[in-house]
Amino acid sequence: MEFYVNHPVLFFLAGVIILAVLGQSVYFLWKAMKRSKELGMDQNKLMKTIRTAAVFTIAPAVSIVISVITLAKSLGIPLPWLRLSVVGSLSYEAIAASNAVSAMGLELGKISELTAQQYVNITLVMTISIMVGIWLVPAISKKLLGGMSNLEAKDKKWADIFQNAMFIGMIAAFLGYVFCDFSMLWNPTEGVAPTTGLIPVCVMGVSAAIMVVLGLAMKKWKWLGDYALPISLVLGMASAIPITALLG
Repeated sequence: MEFYVNHPVLFFLAGVIILAVLGQSVYFLWKAMKRSKELGMDQNKLMKTIRTAAVFTIAPAVSIVISVITLAKSLGIPLPWLRLSVVGSLSYEAIAASNAVSAMGLELGKISELTAQQYVNITLVMTISIMVGIWLVPAISKKLLGGMSNLEAKDKKWADIFQNAMFIGMIAAFLGYVFCDFSMLWNPTEGVAPTTGLIPVCVMGVSAAIMVVLGLAMKKWKWLGDYALPISLVLGMASAIPITALLG
């Protein structure tokens, strides 16, 4: 059987897993509703909450669809669809896939065809790596939470600084990936200055500026908070077209 990244078998396998996850969601929703009746909770308020949550889930889902489309060019639809439907995010999946592809001497976004072995390698890197977080939760989360609680009890201000520092450290790791090609801007040997390394930096700057504007607008229109991420993501990606044309 000939392999290709959009083979029906891959769609079937991804669909089975996604249906299993959706089945779990429906089951626990049913159990929660059943328990709420036993506790005498207001069913009208619960249904209103469910409808509101369903509506406001659509906006963040737009960014997921965009992520699938972004990765589908090189990896096909089933793998990005599966990864971003269960445990995954564009920031992680793109970096993991790019690293796996680079290790095989290829470039993400410029792949014409993958072999079955290459596809399996990329899938393993994208899947196993992110599962580390799932394994670590039961292993260290209780001790980590206890340590943070003790620190907060002793010095709340230092605990806040420590938590913010960890968050900034995580963001810095992703920023490093954006700036990783910045050193290519000048080649003293050839005396040229390729500008391709500036493209992701400029796109990030545009997305950040849009998010700032939306953040200011949210003071008046709070509903924008649910749409800020997909809006900044879509406009940031759209800005890559004129930026690439300008920088060459």
